[in-house]
Amino acid sequence: MKNLFTIILLCFFSVGFSQKKVLKKFETEASEITIYTTGLDNIVLKNSNTNFVEVYLYAQNYDEQVIKIDNKEQLVNIKFDFEGAETREVIFRKFITKRLQRATAIIKIPSNKKTIIFGENVDIESKSYKNNLAIYIENGIVKLGTVREKTLLKLYSGNVYAKTQKNSLDLVSKNGKIKIDNTSYNSKHKNRALGVEAKLTIISQKANIYLTTQ
Repeated sequence: MKNLFTIILLCFFSVGFSQKKVLKKFETEASEITIYTTGLDNIVLKNSNTNFVEVYLYAQNYDEQVIKIDNKEQLVNIKFDFEGAETREVIFRKFITKRLQRATAIIKIPSNKKTIIFGENVDIESKSYKNNLAIYIENGIVKLGTVREKTLLKLYSGNVYAKTQKNSLDLVSKNGKIKIDNTSYNSKHKNRALGVEAKLTIISQKANIYLTTQ
């Protein structure tokens, strides 16, 4: 009887703490994809090796997680929704922090599609993304990998990491740090690289910007 109770208890915790996964996969002729990160703690952006857009959602604090796709002729909107009762932990921790969802989205996008991300308090990781990219968030840790195409990042605060290879740079952080390799700059830094279209623009009030060229 004791062993049976232990097995039931372990099963309960396994279900209770396991991540829930949702996947949507679709093709689109649209040239622009907009991602709204409301409800997410993290988003990972990858290049797709196919013609399909793939959206994976991992979360565990709500009964159901929903990926909403609005696939128009010229524009695709990707949003996320969380349905059902919140766990006790979420309700309790609301008094401590807003980053409670334990929700991560991994999005794979084919080439030649401009990508725009809107969010508030979210961490973003780009796996050396090969499409033009624009990010507008309030706060977060942003890892851009190697900047391969035109990239614009606007955020109020946080930390930004990227690797640049002969990219044109336009960096502004009024009250944050700007550091390229071992050289520090005060509030602004511009560098124009002739013949290179992969320009990196970062505009912030308080973010720390760390770039490497190696």
